[in-house]
Amino acid sequence: VQLQAFGGGLVQTGGSLRLSCAASGRAFRDYSVGWFRQAPGKEREFVAACKRYGSCTYDTDVVKGRFTVSRDNAKSTVYLQMSNLEPEDTAVYYCAASTGIITSSLRIPNRWDHWGQGTQVTVSS
Repeated sequence: VQLQAFGGGLVQTGGSLRLSCAASGRAFRDYSVGWFRQAPGKEREFVAACKRYGSCTYDTDVVKGRFTVSRDNAKSTVYLQMSNLEPEDTAVYYCAASTGIITSSLRIPNRWDHWGQGTQVTVSS
């Protein structure tokens, strides 16, 4: 599967963005899909993910109730709706996909098989 993330941009503190990740190739519904982010000088960190059958999980310390992940299998797209953004959310956001990942591995970047190119989110103070 090929992934393309888009929707990033520059937003002020308290603003909102919706990221999208469009997939092409093998049936999207066969994949678990997730979002990670990486700020300069930091490791890539887990944000949220949805398993093949729709159950979703979040890193609560990162999200703090502000983000919502969802998937539309008919459009082969996964979304990350972000609101009340803070400067600490500034990062490159990546989407990822995998067919065989287990729940306990969702937060581990090297357990995911496919990655999008990333989209920059910058939150100004």
